[in-house]
Amino acid sequence: MRVGSKAPERSPSAAGLSRRLAWSGALVAAIGLIFLFPLGFLLWETVALGDDLWGTLLSRRAMVPLAKSLLIATTTAVACAVLGTTLAVLVARTNLPGRRVLRVVLALPLAIPSFVGATALLAAFGPGALITALPRPEGFWGALVVLTLLSYPYVYLPVLSRLRSTAPSLEEAARQLGSTPRRTLLRIVMPQLRSAIAAGTLLVLLYGLSDFGAVSLMRYDTITRAIFSSRLFDRATSLTLGLLLAVLALVVVAAERAIVSRRREISTVGRRQPVYGLGRLRGPAAVLVVVVLGAALVTPIAVFVVWILRGSATIGSEFAGFGDGLGFLVSPVVNSILASVAAGIGAAAIVLPVALAEVRRRTLLADASAVAVTSVFALPGLVVALAVVFWAIQAPAPLAGLYQSFPLLILGYVLHFGAQSLRSSQAAIAAIPEQIDAAARTLGVGPRRRLLELDLPLMAPGLIAGAGLVMLSTLKELPATLLLAPIGFQTLATKTWGAAEDGFYAEVGATALVLVALSALLTWLLVLRPELSR
Repeated sequence: MRVGSKAPERSPSAAGLSRRLAWSGALVAAIGLIFLFPLGFLLWETVALGDDLWGTLLSRRAMVPLAKSLLIATTTAVACAVLGTTLAVLVARTNLPGRRVLRVVLALPLAIPSFVGATALLAAFGPGALITALPRPEGFWGALVVLTLLSYPYVYLPVLSRLRSTAPSLEEAARQLGSTPRRTLLRIVMPQLRSAIAAGTLLVLLYGLSDFGAVSLMRYDTITRAIFSSRLFDRATSLTLGLLLAVLALVVVAAERAIVSRRREISTVGRRQPVYGLGRLRGPAAVLVVVVLGAALVTPIAVFVVWILRGSATIGSEFAGFGDGLGFLVSPVVNSILASVAAGIGAAAIVLPVALAEVRRRTLLADASAVAVTSVFALPGLVVALAVVFWAIQAPAPLAGLYQSFPLLILGYVLHFGAQSLRSSQAAIAAIPEQIDAAARTLGVGPRRRLLELDLPLMAPGLIAGAGLVMLSTLKELPATLLLAPIGFQTLATKTWGAAEDGFYAEVGATALVLVALSALLTWLLVLRPELSR
C-alpha cells in the first residue's frame, strides 16, 4: 500500500456482521455472568467474613454436618450402584418374568420427590402404622433407605441403555469358548458397564449431597438441614456451609465430566442381545424386584390412598377425606403449573443464545458461558436459593421489592435448572444440517430471518424437551421454593410439606398423589419414552 493512501474500507455487510458478533458476544458473556452469580456471591460474602471464615469452617457445627453429608451421600451412591446395576442386568439380560413391563416400571421411582417418599415410609412402618412388624425408618438408616429407593434409577437408566448397545459378538465368542453365563456377565459384560455405572453413581452422590426433604424428615443433620435451620439467626454458618456444599458438588461434577469424556466403548445398536437363564436365582431375583417396587412405588401410593380413605378430623385441615371437595388443590396446582411453565420458557429463552454460540462458533467465550450455566446445575437448589435470598435482602432500593416475589422465584429456578434446557438446545442445534443454513445465506436470507423461519422451527422439539425437563425439576423442587416463594404462594411441593408438618395426613395424601401423577407424566414423556425407545 502506498504512503498516504487510505486503508480499504470494510463493506457494509462485513461491518454489520462485526457488530452482530460483538452484540452476540456481549449477550453471551452477560448470560454467563448471570449464571455465575450464585457461586460468586457466596464466595464474596464468605471471604468477607475474614478470620471468622476458618473458625466457622473448622467448628463442630460445620464439621459434623459435613461428615454426615459425606456419609449418607457415599453410602447411598454405593447402594444405588449395586441395586441399579443389578436391576438393569435382570431386565436386559435375563429371562426374568415380565421384564419388558418391568423395564419401564422400575424407572418410575424417579418421579417421586424424596420428601414425598420419606413422608410415606415414615407413616407405613412402625407402631400404629400400616405395617407394625417393621420398625419406623429414621435417622441415617431411614434416610439411606429412602434415598436409595428413589435414586437408583440414576444408575439403572444409563446401565440399561448401555446394556442395549454392547457388542454381542464378545459374549457369543465367550460362550463358544465354554464360558458360563455367570462368568460371561462378570468378565465380558460388566467391564463394558463401568463408565455408565460410574457416571450414574456420581449423579446419585450429587443428589445425596443436595437432598433436603428426606434427611430433614428423617431427622438426620446434614449440611442442607444445617443451612436451612441457621439461615435466619447464623448467617455466617449458612454462607460457609453453602460454599462448602457448592465446592463438593462442583468436585463431583468435574469427576463425572472426566469419566464421560474418557468413554471409548464398543457400541452396536440394533443387534439382538443375548439372554441368560437365571436358573435357581429366578425366585430370589423376582423377590428383589417385588420388594423394590413395593417399597418405592406401592407403599407410598398405598399410604396416601389409606390416608384419604381414613380422612381427618383435625382442626384446620382443608380436606377431611374421601368424598370431600378438592378445591384446596386448585391454587397449588395452578401455582405449580404457572411456575413450572414460566421457568421452562424462561430457561429455554435465556440459554438459547449461549447454545447457538457454543455449537456454531465454538469460541472461548461461548464455551466459558456454557460451563457457567452447567456449573450452577451442580449446585444444590438450597445453595442457589440461599445466594439469591441474601442478595435480595441487601439489594439497593430499586431492587429491594424483589425479595419473596414471583420474578425472583422464577430467576432461582432458571439459574438452577437452566443447564437442562442448554443441553437439549445444543443437541437440537447440532442436529440442523449445515447445508440448510448455507443455502439460506446463498439466497440472501438475513440472520434474523434464518433464525425465525428456519432454525427455530427445526429446533422446536429440542427446545420444548429442554423446557419440559426444567418444568419437571421445578415441579418437584422444595427447598428453593420454600426460600424464594412469595408469602402465600403455595405449590404442590410446599403444600405437601406444610400439610405433613401440621399432621394433616388426608391433605398430604391427596396433594402428594397429584404431585406424583404430574411428575410421573412428565417423567414418562421426557425421560422414559425417549430413553426406552432407543
